Amino acid sequence: MLFIISLISFIAINLAPNSFFASGELNPNITPEAIDNLKEIYGLDKALHIQYFSWLFSIINLDFGISFSSGIAVKNEILSRISVTLILNTVSMFFIFVISLYLGIKAALNQNSFFDKFVKQLSLLSFSMPSFYLALILVLIFSIYFEILPIAGLHSVPNDGSLSYYLDFIWHLILPIFIIVFAGIGSLTLYVRALTIEILKSDYIFFVKARGLSSKIVLKNYILPNLYPPIITLLGLSLPGIIGGSVILETIFSIDGMGLLFYQSALSHDYPVIMGILIIGAFLTLVGNIIADLVLLKLNPNYNEN
Repeated sequence: MLFIISLISFIAINLAPNSFFASGELNPNITPEAIDNLKEIYGLDKALHIQYFSWLFSIINLDFGISFSSGIAVKNEILSRISVTLILNTVSMFFIFVISLYLGIKAALNQNSFFDKFVKQLSLLSFSMPSFYLALILVLIFSIYFEILPIAGLHSVPNDGSLSYYLDFIWHLILPIFIIVFAGIGSLTLYVRALTIEILKSDYIFFVKARGLSSKIVLKNYILPNLYPPIITLLGLSLPGIIGGSVILETIFSIDGMGLLFYQSALSHDYPVIMGILIIGAFLTLVGNIIADLVLLKLNPNYNEN
């Protein structure tokens, strides 16, 4: 799968209009001979299939090439920024899972109540609201008008290793994480609600309630075990969208992560960096799906037989 992704990505990048070495992109006075020399240095003068397999064998050794813009190794550029993106998306996914599970189950257990109607309206607002638009509104309210939360960046104090430095880091992540979580809970909450309603209609729940078991025992031993597998599967499939969404938010909030690096590289046609980020993002997505399968196997030992 990773090989197919790399092939499609490489073809798409090379089909894109313009390039970093297009006449006038680097310097309006640059000569065609100088451009040809640069292409030869970076191996861009060779046939596409030779470029692809050369690049493929390099990334097997974790060598993603040299950035056209900075001249720094792509691996070093990505490693310096990947931790921020992983923290942002991991924390957001945790809150998406917990909040969606709580809202969906409680809404299903209280159908047609005020809370149920509120959750449905909130969910509709969630997946219909563009994350970039919500980000601009919240920045306008909390960062410009009330000046409560920082408007951009990750730090306002120097890195002295103190507790205040890490608290300041968390303070800067509040708005981006909130936006990712809000944009992600809508569809998952409605899915959990619908799935819980179906479970409540099943025969085994009817007989369990007939035995006089408490609602807490029914929830813990009969509802949640049947909810976890499809929800974990859905979260695994949602990884690409969550990681992709960080590109927009990191750009808006000037968060120095992989998303902002990808955006800057796309503007400058820095193909080695773009390809490196695409492959690492694909790899993280595949690893996330494998982890989801392993968790499902732990929850249900018969999962691999289905």
